[in-house]
Amino acid sequence: MPRLAPPDVDRVAAARAAVAARRARAAIKRDVATRARTALEVAQHGWSQPDSAEGGMRVRDLLLAVPTLGPTRVAKVMEALKIADSKRIAGLGVRQRAKLLDYLARRENAVPAETRLVVLAGPTAVGKGTVSTYIREHYPNVLLSVSATTRPPRPGEIDGVHYYFVADEEFDRMIEHHEFLEWATVHNAYRYGTPRPPIERALQKGRSVLLEIDIQGARQVREAMPEAVLVFLLPPTWEELVRRLTGRGTESPEEQERRLATAKVELAAQDEFDFRVVNHDVATAAAEVVELTLAPAPVPLPAGD
Repeated sequence: MPRLAPPDVDRVAAARAAVAARRARAAIKRDVATRARTALEVAQHGWSQPDSAEGGMRVRDLLLAVPTLGPTRVAKVMEALKIADSKRIAGLGVRQRAKLLDYLARRENAVPAETRLVVLAGPTAVGKGTVSTYIREHYPNVLLSVSATTRPPRPGEIDGVHYYFVADEEFDRMIEHHEFLEWATVHNAYRYGTPRPPIERALQKGRSVLLEIDIQGARQVREAMPEAVLVFLLPPTWEELVRRLTGRGTESPEEQERRLATAKVELAAQDEFDFRVVNHDVATAAAEVVELTLAPAPVPLPAGD
């Protein structure tokens, strides 16, 4: 009669297997995100070898790893494919496989992205700077416009990277010579402006540009470039916005009150924008903004049954 392994040994082996499987799936997602493998290749491998890490991967996780295919689009694709969020690649039915195969194949042959200027704006303390910094660090193919400002740099900010920090006299000169696409005085204190020449040169070369500015600036850009795509970044709740503003400790209590009053007015402007992204999580919000900036011409969603 064969000896049975002690229960604790079985649990250890199962835990090790689970860790190995998670690491394997994480490696697959990295490969897809860096374009070392295509999502189509991963899906086909999973169907040919159901017990592989590819076969055990959730379809939603695979789609989320595709560069520029953000959570909003993934949710729509999953709904159109009639695939539950928990469904794994190897567990798909014949019709689901066919539809997913068709969608991924058409996406690989999609028309390249149109050149576009995407404007990211939102109320104070919503995290615009944090989201744009995340994009700068994790999506090097996204060209971020650098704004000029008369305010002093905050700790860790670098001139020419986060902003061009200029004196009032230099800002006046740039206004006089029409070197700004837009400019505004924010919170009745400092001026911010977007240098026009770098953006125009990038667009002429076929590159899309992401511009992070305030509400006033977004309105000016819409007037100057009606084809620009405007994205409004929202906080999950008003209470969370207050927590973020008071928690960062960069403003006095008086300044905090002034900024919160301004934020209430700014939130009312969200309907003027083309898209809204809720900043629940920086990485997810950044992925959605990048999707709007770099996504290829939309691939039609699979038709329903």
